[in-house]
Order: sequence, then structure tokens, then C-alpha cells
Amino acid sequence: MGGTMIINGNPVEFTDEKNVLAVIHKAGIDMPTLCYYSELSTYGACRMCVVEDSRGKIESSCSMEPRDGLEIRTNTKRLLSYRQMILELLLSAHDCNCTVCGKSGACRLQSLAFKYGVRSVRFQDTRPRLPEDTSSFSIVRNPNKCILCGDCVRVCSEIQGMGILDFVNRGSEARVQPAFNMDLSETNCIGCGQCAAVCPTNAIRIKRNIMDAWDAIFDPNTRVIAQIAPAVRVALGEAFHLPPGENTLAKVVSALKAMGFDYVTDTTLGADFTVMEEAAEFMERVKNGGPFPMFTSCCPAWVKYCEKSDPDLLQNISTCKSPMGMFSPVLKRYYDEKVPSKKRTVVVAIMPCTAKKMEAARDEFKTDGIPDTDVVLTTQELIAMINEAGVNFDKLVDYAPDMPMGLGSGAGVIFGTTGGVAEAVVRRCMNDHKRYLSSEKVELMAVRGFEDVKEATVEVEGQEIRIAVVHGMREAQKLIASVRAGERSYHLIEVMACKGGCVGGAGQPYGLTAVKKERAKGLYKADHISGIRSSDENPIIGYLYDEVVKDHRHEMLHVHYKRPE
Repeated sequence: MGGTMIINGNPVEFTDEKNVLAVIHKAGIDMPTLCYYSELSTYGACRMCVVEDSRGKIESSCSMEPRDGLEIRTNTKRLLSYRQMILELLLSAHDCNCTVCGKSGACRLQSLAFKYGVRSVRFQDTRPRLPEDTSSFSIVRNPNKCILCGDCVRVCSEIQGMGILDFVNRGSEARVQPAFNMDLSETNCIGCGQCAAVCPTNAIRIKRNIMDAWDAIFDPNTRVIAQIAPAVRVALGEAFHLPPGENTLAKVVSALKAMGFDYVTDTTLGADFTVMEEAAEFMERVKNGGPFPMFTSCCPAWVKYCEKSDPDLLQNISTCKSPMGMFSPVLKRYYDEKVPSKKRTVVVAIMPCTAKKMEAARDEFKTDGIPDTDVVLTTQELIAMINEAGVNFDKLVDYAPDMPMGLGSGAGVIFGTTGGVAEAVVRRCMNDHKRYLSSEKVELMAVRGFEDVKEATVEVEGQEIRIAVVHGMREAQKLIASVRAGERSYHLIEVMACKGGCVGGAGQPYGLTAVKKERAKGLYKADHISGIRSSDENPIIGYLYDEVVKDHRHEMLHVHYKRPE
């Protein structure tokens, strides 16, 4: 149904908009919001998006249904006073150390207070100051900055299906916290960081490792090697006014060099290693009749989910390390053996993912007690470092990653989006069995796109192979339940904890689905123009197997996750 509303005296047609707020946006009016995300359920807590109807009634536009003939105003004296009062009350119960807050300049509460002229707070904050929760490797929770918008609660429940955070108590005692006020490390939190991505005030933030990276760079006895994940290159430019999906790899390399990194490499080469090993493992399971389904192992948040919530699935997870997990020990061994130096070697991984911080800290990803990946920085942290270093990103001269550790295939590039891992593995399996005869046939379109679950069927060695791709942990849980109930059957399932895959990781600049789709397009474009479309065609892979990996293939490239005791 549709109709016409009257907004600020002007007629505005609507069709399928789900609320009045969407119609207001359609009319080109910028409405203030703190708790509203179009891809989450409507909560209506902050009351900033209030409008006044023709009878003088004030309502939240996010929770109003559009109706024909409805007449509203978005800016009146009452509404302005109302919004100023709300902001003043929020600020009175908020830790306003804005000058040293990591969200400063990008905080919606701060920007709205400035926009609506709130320059003083008449009310005293009588709340007790609560301790920060720094127990997670991935995120930090500061309850003193929480404004009870509920964004973190809804994304954790509705998108990730985890329900780690919720409201407790009532009235002035209301809080958002894990059950029984546990630390995040004591819960089943998988470190995906999506709660931090939607938090408007830095009450939940990414754990920063920027100083660890600077310390390594400034240490004259350390040589620092960066590896850049595929999804980073199509999102980082957004912070420097470039469109989503634009491939900025060459400028990222240039920025890292300007900041003092000694070598800059491409994690797509690590992804090629993962494809080679995962395809070999999958074909071995095909020959031996299982166990099926085999789950991909690239997403550390997905692995953590299995360990904490569904350990029976661990036997079905591929033994392959993630691209970062494989590439870091290969990098250290290559540079220590082929480019010897008296300096110690430190690997810094630039990742779109907060859970990678947790992965790097695991004992399984250490060699002789030393982490293979010394520091993990998210895309957001790298953006902060570029700004700290005074690097003018727009003026940088393009540079390619250092060879030979900078050559990856198109198959490795598409690891950064949902469906990319499955497609890359299928390319390798099919190439290995001479099914693909030209580059035009390497694309597995059935697993592309942003549907919750995508399915494809291919033939390998005369056997029909059923593949599924799922993104978002809530949808993954539903798919697993369907498989267990015998309603669906697959040989290979790719799981990514974040919607959209790595392009939608919590370490990226925040963007809704439309932005994530543009990032995915950027990765597919990079794949399409690549001279190497399949991982087995990458000439560096064979060289590294022969000269670096040698007899250490299993210990460097594989891991066995155990059921928690």
C-alpha cells in the first residue's frame, strides 16, 4: 500500500517504507537518531527522531507506520526543546571525557549535542563509576559510556544469534551487560565485534594494538613486515572520501612504507595457501566418504562459536589455518632464511576482523611460544595510524607489495566476501580435475550475492558435490539445525560470522549492506582483471612450498581444534 504524507507542509509519497522515519529520509530530511538501524528491529529508545502531528501529539517516527494523509512536522519549538532535554539527560549520565575518547569526532552523541546547541549540562551524574571490561582480546566494554540505546543487544541477538548482552535492572539502575555481570571472556562471546561496530558512543570499542605496532616500527633492532587482508583494500579508502569498493591496495602499501614498515605483503598469497590445503583436504574427504559436511576454517569467530557452543562440529572443521595463520609463519621463515638479518622479525597483520586479534593470541598459532602474528590491526586502527603519522593518503604515489610475497591470485582476493572461500576452493578442485578449460568458466555465480544462504552443485570425479554458503551467526545456527534435522545435506559449507563476510567485519569502517555489496564488487573486479584466477596457477606457491615450507607443511599450515575440557 502507498499514499501521501504531508511533511513540513510538503506532500511526500510513500510506497513500501516500513516507518515514517524512512519516509522523512525519502523527503531529504536528516533526522537525528541514536538507537535506529534500518537493518535491526525498531527499538524506539532514544526518542531523538520524534515528530509532531497536526494535533500536537509527539511520537517517535521510527515506530510510526506511514499512513495516507498523515501530517507531521519534524522541526518545531517543542521538538527542539525536547531533543535538547534528551541530549542533556544522556550527557548527564555519560562519561564525557571526549577529548581522549577514541570515538571523538565520530560519536553520534557528541555530534548531536553540537548540532542542537547543548553546551552545558544542568544535571549531576550520581551513578557509581563502573570498571571497564578488558578481558576480551577483541573488544573493550566501558559501561560508563553506555546510553542504553540497545544497538549492541539487538545486533548480538538478531544478527549474530548469540545473546551475550542484554538489559538488566530498571529505571536509573538499568545497565547493558552479560548475564550475571560476567566478563566477556567468561561468556560465549565469539569476538566478532559487531556490537562495537554499531555502538554510537564507544561504550564498546575495538581493543587497540596501535602502540604495539609503533613500538615495533620505532625499534631499530626490529624489522616489521605487514600483511594486508583482501577486504581491507576495498574499505579503507572510505575514510579518505573514496567510494566503497575502490581498490586502494597500492596506496595502502605506500602509506605503510611511509610509516616505516620494512616490507609490505599481501595476505591473498596466504589465501592461496589456504585454498591449496583446503582443496586437498576436501578431495581427500571426497575419496574417503567424509566426514561431511566439511566446514571452512578461515573465520576465527566461527571457530570460537564451535568451541564454546557446539563442540561436536569441531571434527567437521577443516584443519587448515586461516590465510593469516598460514601466511605469518611462512613470512617469518622466508625472511629469516632468504633475507637474513640480525634484527628480530615482527609480523603485523592488517585485518578487517576483530576476532583475528583473538586468533593471533591462541597457543595453536605460536611457534616456540612466540606468536606467528605479533600484532593484529583492524582497518580502523590502520586509518588512525595513517592520520597519526600525518600521511596524506590522497597524495600518495602507488606502490605494489614487496615481491615475491605480494603476488596473490584472484581466488585469494575474493576470500574477503561471503562465498569467496567456497568459490576459490571449487576453482582449485575443478582445475585439478580439468573441469575448467578457460578463465571465463572459473566463476561460481551461485555462491555469490548477499542472500542468507546460497547453494551450488558441482561435479567432481563423477560425484555431485553440494555446497552451501552462509553469513551471519544466527543464519549459520539455523542452517546447522536444518542439516542436523536431515532437512539439508552438503559436502562443503562456508561459514562467515559477519554479514557480508570479511567486507563487513567489525574492524572495517561501518557500513550497511549497500556499502558491503560495493566492497564485494570491488573484490570481484580485482579477481576479474587478475592474470591469475586460480590459486594453483600462482607461481610463488610452488616456490614457497619447495623453498620455505618444505617438510614443515603440517605444522605451518594446519591446526587441530580440540573439544574444550
